Amino acid sequence: MRTMPPMPAAPLLTTTERRTRLARRLHLATEWRATDHVEAARSLVGLHASDPASAVLSSLARCDLDVTSFQSELFESRSTLRMLGMRRTLFVFATEVAPIVQAACTNDIAVVEARKLIALIESAGLAGDGAAWIERVAAATLDRLDTHGPALAAELGAAVPELALQIELASVKPYAGKVGVSTRILFLLAARGQIVRARTRGSWVSGMHWWATTESWLGGPIPARDAVGARADLARAWLASYGPGRLTDLQWWAGWTKTATARALADVGAVEVALDDGTGWVLAGDVEPSAPVEPWAALLPGLDPAVMGWKDRTWTVGELMPAVFDRTGNVGPTVWWDGRVVGSWVHRAPGEIAVALLDDPGAEGRAAIEAQVDAWQRRVPDVAVAPRFPAPADRRLRA
Repeated sequence: MRTMPPMPAAPLLTTTERRTRLARRLHLATEWRATDHVEAARSLVGLHASDPASAVLSSLARCDLDVTSFQSELFESRSTLRMLGMRRTLFVFATEVAPIVQAACTNDIAVVEARKLIALIESAGLAGDGAAWIERVAAATLDRLDTHGPALAAELGAAVPELALQIELASVKPYAGKVGVSTRILFLLAARGQIVRARTRGSWVSGMHWWATTESWLGGPIPARDAVGARADLARAWLASYGPGRLTDLQWWAGWTKTATARALADVGAVEVALDDGTGWVLAGDVEPSAPVEPWAALLPGLDPAVMGWKDRTWTVGELMPAVFDRTGNVGPTVWWDGRVVGSWVHRAPGEIAVALLDDPGAEGRAAIEAQVDAWQRRVPDVAVAPRFPAPADRRLRA
């Protein structure tokens, strides 16, 4: 009886290799910095924007431009776009990525959001047919934006009376509260890709913005894509930037089911590789080791993709997880030395940054981190930046 030859062993991509790829592909090593904010957003697939300052600081950490140029790309040339994406989270994407994200993630969010809003409207007694009521209010909101241009939520509420309504939640529970209809309707329209978050009101750390119709802001609707093909394209982009990664990493990052994630990996022809602590996936042809990079230091903001790009962060964060993550899984500002987190930092006041080293990076590392502190103090002088999701280490620095 013939015996089958043994299957070839999967290529090994060590933790050292993963850290080298992180430095190169996420533009953190000095010689691999991005040329502009669009390249930074594209290379990271998207910049977390739940905290408005995070997207700006993540980009500034990777290119030698300033806040004004970031806002110019977002509001003037509109080569980047703030929109809802993976895991029901706000990101800043390169605008050409918007159709992929819309079809791969955001359309599904819109379906779920509409179902929840219908139930809320009907249970509150606003209408017997919640779906029809929502479509009528949505149409009036879009008509107001088409007729008068971008508007704040409060302005839309004054023009469309239903948007100003408040719905009481869980009235018999101790955590009873109210939610504004405008919040839910505008979220739904944004998830459908019909409206976008336009200019920010206030400074670059403000979360208040005007709403605009997508067609008026971008010059046309977000092009439609089929979901399966879009998920494959998004998986390909993630592997190119974050690979190797586990199936569970991509599943968590994208907010997909396990079945959809496995299908996307198969559709792009991803190949399995061995990691120091398990197995992962890369694009075909991406198994060769990378050329080393010079040791590097970085101060990255809360929610930065260098940490939030994977579900498993032990290879970069290690035992510091409890110190730099909050209880809901959001990372605070982190200090990096040569591919791993070694501390936390806060921006206490304009031009004042404080660092807490939680692991000794050595003399070379300390000097490089001090240089980063000096650079940040000169580049972000006008406002104190407080993370919206502070971790324990951040809180101690601010105490």
